[in-house]
Amino acid sequence: MSAARQIKIGLYTVGTGMHIGSWRLPQAQADASIDVDFYKKIALEAERGLLDAVFIADSLAIDENSHSQILNRFDPTVLITAIAGATKHIGVVATASTTYNEPYNLARQFSSVDIISGGRAGWNVVTTADATGLTALNYSRKEHVLHDDRYKIAEEFIDVVKGLWDSWEEDAFIRNKETGQFYDPDKVHLLNYEGEFFQVRGPLNIGRTPQGHPVLFQAGASLPGQELAARTAEAIFSHKKSFEDARSYYQELKGRMAKYGRKENELLILQGISPIIGRTQEEADEKADKLEATVIQEQALRFLSGYVGNVDLTSYSLDTPATEVAWREVNSIQSDYELIQKIIREENLTVGELYTRISNVATNRSLRGTPEQVADTLTYWFENGACDGFIFIPPALPDSLTDFVDLVVPILQERGIYRTEYTGTTLREHLGLAIPENRYTKQRLDASHAL
Repeated sequence: MSAARQIKIGLYTVGTGMHIGSWRLPQAQADASIDVDFYKKIALEAERGLLDAVFIADSLAIDENSHSQILNRFDPTVLITAIAGATKHIGVVATASTTYNEPYNLARQFSSVDIISGGRAGWNVVTTADATGLTALNYSRKEHVLHDDRYKIAEEFIDVVKGLWDSWEEDAFIRNKETGQFYDPDKVHLLNYEGEFFQVRGPLNIGRTPQGHPVLFQAGASLPGQELAARTAEAIFSHKKSFEDARSYYQELKGRMAKYGRKENELLILQGISPIIGRTQEEADEKADKLEATVIQEQALRFLSGYVGNVDLTSYSLDTPATEVAWREVNSIQSDYELIQKIIREENLTVGELYTRISNVATNRSLRGTPEQVADTLTYWFENGACDGFIFIPPALPDSLTDFVDLVVPILQERGIYRTEYTGTTLREHLGLAIPENRYTKQRLDASHAL
């Protein structure tokens, strides 16, 4: 008899929380985004709640108007290495761009973290979106790569990285002191990749990791992104605002996998949530109001301006209808931009209402309330085909996380859909994902079976 399906939950963490004003709360540690001990404590709190992974996002598309907790923060791959050293069970996932990186360096970095952590690493694969076009100037380029071209680069990038991760078979390093043979030459393989964007010889200068290779996370909202995810991703971070949209996306993306020879259970779809939890509805509403009171309107709109195409929203009065803003086509996150435009058209928002409406705190009212109410929403989405779990995006840290661990997790456990202890040691085991077989080992085994 197969084990009951269990909900997967990862923690998205950035400084004091995702809410733009979270650092201004009286109890907040304003410099949390550059305090490694703060991150370690957050990770241990998430581990106390038996979460699957700590997820560290990144953005290379920044300028002086960026989100306060994004503007000044650690490199994610460095940070998850520190977190791995402070924890024992929880997975550690870092974002790294295929637009402004080299496959060889990145493959080595994540292999290193996977070995250091004992098999708990994941790579969140992103293509860098940049509405302002300024990011390229930080990487010795004159202009940013177009949206669809970014995905063509990402396709090659992932193939190169996975090829490098297979450079060494499981038992390639024999380290025989008597004979002086350090490795088995039959079990090391040159990649010799030559593509449109990358030419990489190999092998990677680090061996195979405890998980075979780190777990591959992606976003995959646009059509090119969905195709890339259906072919290569093992976990998806999505952010749909309604159950209907989430379920439709779930069915569509899972339905794309068969043409790549993949089964639906080889990919997990996790929806982003930002619950505000109170022991009563009134307490939850009060917490939300306190968060909203920290927002400085001009800063919020300036941050949002870059996010939606570098339109200077601060040049408009707050009561200007958002439909009257001179929006322009962006070379950024197309799916998010299109969603924002849809909300503007359907809800007749003003410029002043725009940031509040699209921020995590102001959305999905079913996630702002009592622990039972939040647990009911998560259970419904999970059990009715909208997701395999969630990425918890705390509005304010550490308070939002502690509320979730103390108040919501026990309810999910009582319902039998969430673990009561860690039963594995790797991130793949937490997520129920198989170890990918080394391609060269597989070829050798297939050849021997054919004899």
